[in-house]
Amino acid sequence: MNVIVGNERMDELATLDVDVIKSINGVFDSAEIVSIFKNFYFNKMILDATSVRDYLNINNIQKIANELNANKIIVFLPKTEEVSSKSYLSGLVKAGIYNFTNNIEGVKYLITHSNTYEQVAALEQEQEQVQELTQTVQEKVESGCRVLGIRNVTDHAGATTLIYMLKRELERIYGETVYALEVSKHDLQYFNVKNTISCTKDSLIPTINKLSSASIILIDLNDCEDESACGDILYLIEPSSIRLNKLMRTNRNIFNELVGKKIILNKSLLTGKDINDFEYEAKTKVFYNMPPLDERKKNEQIMGLIGNVGLTNVNNTNSKKSSGKILGLFRF
Repeated sequence: MNVIVGNERMDELATLDVDVIKSINGVFDSAEIVSIFKNFYFNKMILDATSVRDYLNINNIQKIANELNANKIIVFLPKTEEVSSKSYLSGLVKAGIYNFTNNIEGVKYLITHSNTYEQVAALEQEQEQVQELTQTVQEKVESGCRVLGIRNVTDHAGATTLIYMLKRELERIYGETVYALEVSKHDLQYFNVKNTISCTKDSLIPTINKLSSASIILIDLNDCEDESACGDILYLIEPSSIRLNKLMRTNRNIFNELVGKKIILNKSLLTGKDINDFEYEAKTKVFYNMPPLDERKKNEQIMGLIGNVGLTNVNNTNSKKSSGKILGLFRF
């Protein structure tokens, strides 16, 4: 007998002509799925990847596979670029998950014909090649090149525009050795500046390695889960109530995940007292508070951020001062 954990592709899974003893539908934490099926006997589990909260983080699927026997699990992947990439598929293999497909015919086949490691080993070997390229990136960093990733945590937090403003100011210091990369997007081109490159997830590391003259590389990570190419990363949060409450409903543990990381409050109107309250409620520190800026002008706040991340010896001009509650900030 088989079990189904479905979500976005539940309608397709419902067409399977197999014996199903239990079926659940929705989005669940890894621990919830393990708890439901830990002492439940089944032949195969067909696991719709989208039913696992934050499934782009392979660790969350691996936790289920480790507890429930990876050989019994068939991961039904969405037909998206993120999970079709070589890096994601090789990550599944490295995690000990050999049975995965993005089509219903593949699910039917895997129910009766489980993959062996030998059948998927080529994907892990490709991952090893990526790791070699990552080592080359590390050598680049050690030689003096800074690779700085920037990621939106709340929707539309302004990563692309911030990269443009950082690049413009850094070019005043380093000249044309400052590059900006974006993954699977072409937004930077609309700023009409030199040395901006769009690449795919799989070509990100090779692209970095080709920039032999670069002293600073800024990367828009919004469409890339893999952060291994970056020496440092800034996480942008727009601290408006609507953005924060939406974020908390999407991922209630987000601020636990951000502890110790460089959080930038971007497009922020918070005072020093507000920031103290934010840190208290979020239980994490704010690295920098960036107010709304005119992208067409030179801004001292951008230079302050450049100094804070160690890209030049610029004094921080944006330190928070003084110390209430931002009422309802994290209600959901």
